[in-house]
Amino acid sequence: MWPNDWPATPRAIATSTEEALAAARARSEDAYRDAVADVESEDAAQVGLVHSEIIRALLEELHPDGLTGEDVQDVLARTVRSASEWFGDLDVDGFVEVLTGALGVADTESVRPRPRAGHALLIIAELSSPSRRTADGKGAHASTSSEVYIRRAIEEIARSQTIEMP
Repeated sequence: MWPNDWPATPRAIATSTEEALAAARARSEDAYRDAVADVESEDAAQVGLVHSEIIRALLEELHPDGLTGEDVQDVLARTVRSASEWFGDLDVDGFVEVLTGALGVADTESVRPRPRAGHALLIIAELSSPSRRTADGKGAHASTSSEVYIRRAIEEIARSQTIEMP
């Protein structure tokens, strides 16, 4: 499913992220917890980069004219509301950390030392759900959208890490 030329870590992050998103869409708390544990077994910094890139890409697609504070608040509310229907261990501060971190406005003084992969994955699941559409009414099919965003995120990170700065 993932390109053979990707190093092992990005492939593992992609696979475990896709599995966690499938569990979130199925609203299976046990499967989701197991999948998040797999994601969190990977390099935390790299997982955070991939998830932040996916969240930014989804937000840009859903809000092509710019993102407002109200838009961010809507994402937070929708994610919490949706996840609370099936997932019992919600920490709203974790969602706020992930969103502000992905947008580059996190308060680094208050950020917890542990990454919030479980929160990031629930945000990604909400943003890539079939009920979310771009401004022109188009949306990716739920079964393929996360794969596309994961692939783009990893390729963008690889590209940005190989560009030489002047």
